[in-house]
Amino acid sequence: MVQIAVMGYGVVGSGVVEVLTTHTDHIAKRAKEEIGIKYILDLREFPDSPFADKFTKSFDDIINDPEVRVVVEVMGGLHPAFEYSMRCMEAGKSVVTSNKELVATKGAELLKVAQEKNVNFLFEASVGGGIPIIRPISQCLAANDVIEIAGILNGTTNFILTKMIHDSMDFQDALALAQKLGYAERNPAADVEGADACRKICILASLAFGRHVYPEQVHTEGITNISLADVEYAEQWGGVVKLIGRVKQMESGKLQIIVCPMFIPRESQLANVDDVFNGIMVRGDSTGDVVFYGKGAGKLPTASAVVADVIDCVKHFKARKYLFWGEGSPDYVEDYLDDKVSMYVRAHTDNEALALGNANHLLGKINHLTRKNAPAGEIAFVTETMPERAIVEKLKKLSELGVTIENTIRIGEL
Repeated sequence: MVQIAVMGYGVVGSGVVEVLTTHTDHIAKRAKEEIGIKYILDLREFPDSPFADKFTKSFDDIINDPEVRVVVEVMGGLHPAFEYSMRCMEAGKSVVTSNKELVATKGAELLKVAQEKNVNFLFEASVGGGIPIIRPISQCLAANDVIEIAGILNGTTNFILTKMIHDSMDFQDALALAQKLGYAERNPAADVEGADACRKICILASLAFGRHVYPEQVHTEGITNISLADVEYAEQWGGVVKLIGRVKQMESGKLQIIVCPMFIPRESQLANVDDVFNGIMVRGDSTGDVVFYGKGAGKLPTASAVVADVIDCVKHFKARKYLFWGEGSPDYVEDYLDDKVSMYVRAHTDNEALALGNANHLLGKINHLTRKNAPAGEIAFVTETMPERAIVEKLKKLSELGVTIENTIRIGEL
């Protein structure tokens, strides 16, 4: 029997224990070994739990026990998750995690130690919850050169935008509903401001292109500025608003990477990914577009992905799975303002005809958008494609001509 430890007994940790104990025979057949839980690390008391005898408050119990060969880190956060994971691998124990912040921030360091100590550091559940994506990119699509990855990576924001699109809820009402249904935290900042999606696209970019991309290198915008007016203009344009994490490799070898709301055309496979579902498109030079779809979070879907990694560790004690990327660098990511984009613009003016004429003069041929019951003075249009830096400069000049820019959203050609 292979003994493991689970660090953290929150939503995912309790799910991992549940999956391991309710699917024992099935898991043993897959792993070719029985897997037993020796320790559950948590500072809280669980006297009524059927696993009460397995709880410990001391990490030393885990690190000093040679019988524990795989450690599941589901505590969340960066500290002490990083220190504990590092010490486990230095002690010859493989580590499995669902902690996207840990992998996005410290992945290169942890993978290097895993390689040096000939153990595994696996993290399938860190992106997309129960959607298999790490393994397909590293194995199934290995014969491809990945050109681009773009996806809806956060279920909370996708639920909110879905309610805005289909039920005409404003942002605050949709957020309140998401919180009531348990899809959004009491403090939803990590979701609605884009940090969660940022960590996930960092992990996918690092894996696909071989060098670490750090969250602070990614220009990140959330959905807090999206209004029902923007949703209606997206429909008139021919699509929907989605929060997208996107990375593509440029001819220079450097990356363009961003997290932001985008107008997505109705024909896109991502346009119909609704509610709390995630959709991740991987564009390969041989396969074309491959889309992974499913619930991106949740107790049992995420726990299922964690347990699959535990099984993989058990099957690869003697032959470490090759999952690796190198250190990044400050110049690895290009300035997002240098990327060529088309931009939707919503603005207010006292003279609509003059403002649209000036916009056409400054930005080239614009696509003028209209919506029913628009307030007096509201204008909206989509620009031609050009470097974003040029659009910003031209909109600044438009502002100096008496036009108030109220929102801008990039067009996603996905």
